[in-house]
Amino acid sequence: MEISFRKIELEDRELLCSYLKQKPYRSCDLVFANIYLWSRKYRTEFAIVENTLVFCGFQENGGPSITFPIGEQEQIRKALEAMFAWFEKQRADFHMHLVQEKEFDLLEQWYPGEFEVAYNRDAADYVYETEKLISLAGKKLHGKRNHINRFKESNPNWVYEPITSENVEDCFQMALKWREEMQCEYDLEKRDEICVTLNALRLMDELQLQGGLLRSSPDSEVIAFTIGEPLNPDTFVVHIEKAFAEIQGAYPMINQQFAKHAAAKYQYVNREEDTGAEGLRKAKLSYRPAFLVEKGIVTINKHMK
Repeated sequence: MEISFRKIELEDRELLCSYLKQKPYRSCDLVFANIYLWSRKYRTEFAIVENTLVFCGFQENGGPSITFPIGEQEQIRKALEAMFAWFEKQRADFHMHLVQEKEFDLLEQWYPGEFEVAYNRDAADYVYETEKLISLAGKKLHGKRNHINRFKESNPNWVYEPITSENVEDCFQMALKWREEMQCEYDLEKRDEICVTLNALRLMDELQLQGGLLRSSPDSEVIAFTIGEPLNPDTFVVHIEKAFAEIQGAYPMINQQFAKHAAAKYQYVNREEDTGAEGLRKAKLSYRPAFLVEKGIVTINKHMK
């Protein structure tokens, strides 16, 4: 069959979401907003193959890499066979990314010993119990409560607001200041991150995102904001979180308030991966995740024969 990948556009949201909702896992990557916002950076395209959804990106060496097909199990196997033929046609080695354990188990069931998987710790999502992010109860989260108490002491008139069409521009202006303070133009990763942040703010309605912001007083400028969305019926995902580092407790405060106001009805909150950054890993671990969502790379098992 002829397989043609194409760029992801906003008008593809309904089509892609009709497939994505069939994938009940808790990975932050395969939700439309994340896919769309990062698709230009990672050259992500999609195709409908045997009535399944397949994304294609590119490795550092330029070779193609696909995601595990999303759809009914019977169609997934047909799609895999079609993709094996596609890789041969491209004269490229088979390569699949963002593969979770259940998906690799299916590959092993259908093609015993033919593939191997390597999980990437830097790409693992941190998933937390929502109630604990809100209450911060217990000795292990005592430090987080202290940071929040100091924030409240320093900002007795603080306010939390949901992001709306009336205040989103305030977040946009705060993001521009954050970009300048963090000197994002001199750091490629930070530059990409702030571009995605600004686009997310600009497309909040189109991407059906939710957000929250903090002010030190009702009439002051925004000092922190965050953006996320429901991932599945029991998990909410936080895509973006920005605060001014010099304001003590601003990060813990926006984290807690957003969980309380936007995610309270969900059992879990996915706060995405740490990308291997030491400081970020330490911060995410300090909130005591309930579990990590591991994602791996699947390639042909060269030692099979």
